[in-house]
Amino acid sequence: MTISAFDLFKIGIGPSSSHTGGPMTAAFLYTELLRAEGLLGSVDRLHVQLFGSLGATGHGHGTVKAVLLGLEGEQPHLVDPTTADARVDGIGESSSLRLAGEKPIRFDPKVDLILHRRERLDYHTNGMRFEAFRSTGELLRARDYFSVGGGFVLDEDQIGSESATEKPVPVSHPFTTGDQLLALCKATGMSFSDVVLANELSWRTEAEVRAGLLEIWDVMQDTIRRGTSTGGILPGGLKVRRRAARQLELLEKANDPNDRLGTMEWVTLFALAVNEENAAGGRVVTAPTNGAAGIIPAVLKYYVDFVPGADDDGVVRFLLAATAVGSLFKRNASISGAEVGCQGEVGSACAMAAGALAEVLGGTPEQVENAAEIGIEHNLGLTCDPVGGLVQIPCIERNAVGAMKAITAARMAVRGDGQHHVSLDVAIKTMRDTGADMMDKYKETARGGLALNVVEC
Repeated sequence: MTISAFDLFKIGIGPSSSHTGGPMTAAFLYTELLRAEGLLGSVDRLHVQLFGSLGATGHGHGTVKAVLLGLEGEQPHLVDPTTADARVDGIGESSSLRLAGEKPIRFDPKVDLILHRRERLDYHTNGMRFEAFRSTGELLRARDYFSVGGGFVLDEDQIGSESATEKPVPVSHPFTTGDQLLALCKATGMSFSDVVLANELSWRTEAEVRAGLLEIWDVMQDTIRRGTSTGGILPGGLKVRRRAARQLELLEKANDPNDRLGTMEWVTLFALAVNEENAAGGRVVTAPTNGAAGIIPAVLKYYVDFVPGADDDGVVRFLLAATAVGSLFKRNASISGAEVGCQGEVGSACAMAAGALAEVLGGTPEQVENAAEIGIEHNLGLTCDPVGGLVQIPCIERNAVGAMKAITAARMAVRGDGQHHVSLDVAIKTMRDTGADMMDKYKETARGGLALNVVEC
């Protein structure tokens, strides 16, 4: 398996990796395509179309903002979220943007950016079409892109190509299934994290892997800090109150070290903090998506704060083991809510966190695989039905519940012997099949479930 930890864990901004991060990347790639083909200077006008789930929930998920910033040359890991809204407002007011950050062109988002709420492109529901024109009206270049979950983007020439989302360099321990990974561990005596680290060394040094993963952890912790220090109302019109800061005050007042239930309340707080920041458009880490960004940070902070002997080595092992599990979901099913429902986002994140926690708790590879399987098995069938097309209800609380499930799954697995009836591979296949059977209205369209039955205020 050749998906890197740094592909699954990407620094970006909220509220959605597939609807914000992916479209921003696609728009940026399109400007780079124009530059590479020597067409940038000839562009007078652009036309952008968003299809499927992107068209249905584009405003609530920040897709319009992301595309405009991407066209101006921004990338998710570099853009300043504190100035993003003002820049987008300026584009709307002036009906112009600076293409690739260089060339001023006329662009009216109300006219030149079309959201198709009921139409989709064939390959994937998260489809985008970019078209550039000369002043004469002649089409210079058109390109279709697809945001396939977790910030991964394919263009029209990469459809069906595994290499599009995987590293082309051969790795020392390739695997494509959980059974293969377990066999590798049995044959070599390696853990899940050992296997992933060995593969990461095909692309960077061990020191670079360690430093990069600790940087990812630093960003996760910073997101928790910002989430627990910011109150007020989340943007978008639902008037959802931010609760993490108030919950922190209450927990600090209680401060009973013997209260084990209180430990779980801290985990809930960590997850709420991350996903409130995500909903506000702040900086987060896809883990493996933005909609599920709170689960892995919450469980990892549980490990750091509440597990005796936790250290930076354990943090690195945790993220590497999570990568092993997440890569199986990415390759054999999907991490896109628009493709398989929230089971692909919260479900995969829960499985990743459960497996990773089991490893740093001292679990065997069999126990780690068992923990991951429990994590996804009890999220099967989970729909993606965001109220108002916003990553707020039920997404924020769902991450808190997912983090608790992950800890429970890990604790159950390490108390067992690793033997169980349902394998992780079977559970992942079941998730994929369930997603295929799921009606489209339950897959990030805001046209079913809670999104249909909750009256927006």
